[in-house]
Amino acid sequence: METALYLIPVTLGDTPLCNVLPQYNSEIIAGIRHFIVEDVRSARRFLRKVDPQFDIDASQFFELNKHTAPEDVAGFLRPLHDGKPMGVISEAGCPAVADPGADVVAIAQRKGLKVVPLVGPSSIILSVMASGFNGQSFAFNGYLPVKPDERVKKLRQLEQRIYNEEQTQLFIETPYRNGKMVEDILSACRPQTKLCIAANLTCEDEYVHTRTVKEWRGKVPDISKIPCIFLLYK
Repeated sequence: METALYLIPVTLGDTPLCNVLPQYNSEIIAGIRHFIVEDVRSARRFLRKVDPQFDIDASQFFELNKHTAPEDVAGFLRPLHDGKPMGVISEAGCPAVADPGADVVAIAQRKGLKVVPLVGPSSIILSVMASGFNGQSFAFNGYLPVKPDERVKKLRQLEQRIYNEEQTQLFIETPYRNGKMVEDILSACRPQTKLCIAANLTCEDEYVHTRTVKEWRGKVPDISKIPCIFLLYK
């Protein structure tokens, strides 16, 4: 197979691989034995899910997350320099999108190494598709501030961009704080502003609903323990 840094998507939750990942991905994975991963244990589980006979013991894993020293990252690409294909695997969805994998991809690009993104689910794109909001112009803002006053201030800034620029605004929160996030949205934003809550995308209990802030009041489901992405638009 061609020597390249392959960006390998994984499922967003407990869903069959065939529902969200093409067979081509499995064929690529079968030829790789060097992986840059966000978490070694979950990466191993994913590889075994792709192929129960996958030779985990013959594989090398480099862990890339918030605990990784920046000076160590460039060294992860040594197998690629030696002509061996490598894969990047994150915890959920597509590598290098809202993910530490972007750091190693940037190094590969600077060094002129080939980077190949494989097809897979992205909660950002899927939520925009299902929201009914502007898909021509949108911004993913990652996590908003944790402190309540700073978070409310940020929400109002994002809401202003909706009305000034007609740009859909997306953001996420740690699952156990989802309830508080919705409370702040409903109290900080205008009644007519639209909020889409997209939860457990691609999973059996997927939930995607768009309503105005006013319409959401008193009708928010319990989303305190599930991955969600929130979208605002006018």
